[in-house]
Amino acid sequence: MSLKPKSRGRAGAQAERGGGGEEAPSTSRGPGGAASQGGRRAEAPSAPGPRSQKQLELKVAELVQFLLIKDQRKIPIRRTDILRHVVGDYKDVLPDLLRRAAERLEYVFGYRLVELEPRSNTYILVNTLEPVEEDAEMRGDQGTPTTGLLMIVLGLIFMKGNSIKETEVWDFLRRLGVHPTKKHLIFGDPKKLITEDFVRQRYLEYRRIPHTDPVDYELQWGPRTNLETSKMKVLKFVAKVHNQDPKDWPAQYCEALAEEEARARPQTGVAAPTPAPSS
Repeated sequence: MSLKPKSRGRAGAQAERGGGGEEAPSTSRGPGGAASQGGRRAEAPSAPGPRSQKQLELKVAELVQFLLIKDQRKIPIRRTDILRHVVGDYKDVLPDLLRRAAERLEYVFGYRLVELEPRSNTYILVNTLEPVEEDAEMRGDQGTPTTGLLMIVLGLIFMKGNSIKETEVWDFLRRLGVHPTKKHLIFGDPKKLITEDFVRQRYLEYRRIPHTDPVDYELQWGPRTNLETSKMKVLKFVAKVHNQDPKDWPAQYCEALAEEEARARPQTGVAAPTPAPSS
């Protein structure tokens, strides 16, 4: 769900506590300011170049999805996991990423990102709303802990034109710490969950793509998904994660709107009950 058009910021911010930046390594110097080792001046590591607003927004969207998934089991989220699975070489802007993610979680999803104890480097999400049914579905916290993952996969499929290669799904999920070959604390065997359990439950269709070497598979929405949710609801979920408006994806919005209008039209072909003859 990292197909993202122009960035749209939201006003209002509540700074996330305890997100201090990385300290620059100190250089030990002798008298007169000379470097202490062999008279050579220690070279400071080169600072990463400036990131564009779009790059930062995409990284924030990844962080929000990662936090929502991690919160499914209500186990505190460790800062080290955030660094390892999401932040990568964005460590220098981690405080800003956490602040933006905290804003989006609170003002869009109704969660507050809270550090458990000062300088503990562990976080939890606190639900600040009593969710109505649709909001809960879009946050991915309705039903079982796997609902959030399913919503992300459904969003990937829809944003990719209603069909996506399995390899592309895993390329995205790896950035959230979900790997096809590693057991996950929340989801157990993620590959089995997505390609077998969701398929057996008819949320997804899983088909081999012909004439591919190496063999690849594609994922599509299953019939149960079409009955239990809609393209518009999934698009709204994607838009909330990216801090966007659904209309920012014109093709997907028109497709979702057409589906909404089709569902609102009365069904044809159903015979009306014949009135009883008057006596």
